[in-house]
Amino acid sequence: MGIAGIVVAGVVWYSFMRDDGGELLVTEDLTQATESDRDIVNVLLQLRAVTLAGTIFTDPTFMALQDFGSEIVPEPVGRPNPFAPLGFNTQASTSTSTGTTTTPR
Repeated sequence: MGIAGIVVAGVVWYSFMRDDGGELLVTEDLTQATESDRDIVNVLLQLRAVTLAGTIFTDPTFMALQDFGSEIVPEPVGRPNPFAPLGFNTQASTSTSTGTTTTPR
């Protein structure tokens, strides 16, 4: 038992005390812009120069567009607590002149 403890202690000491030359903290110089950074800035500057006049809405081509969307039908609201077990009665809220109170069903 004592020999196993010495072996474990030796392995732990060896793994923590050896110098493997690796750095724990690596820093980067973020003050220099890379080529991709310059490209992103150029695109953002081009987007900033774009102006929208609103004349597109009076264009005949825009006026000829058709809406192919469908009407959204209202669905019934589910249970107050969808995670409660089925058959579990939740508390119903009733409004009074002084505020909202809850009463069990």
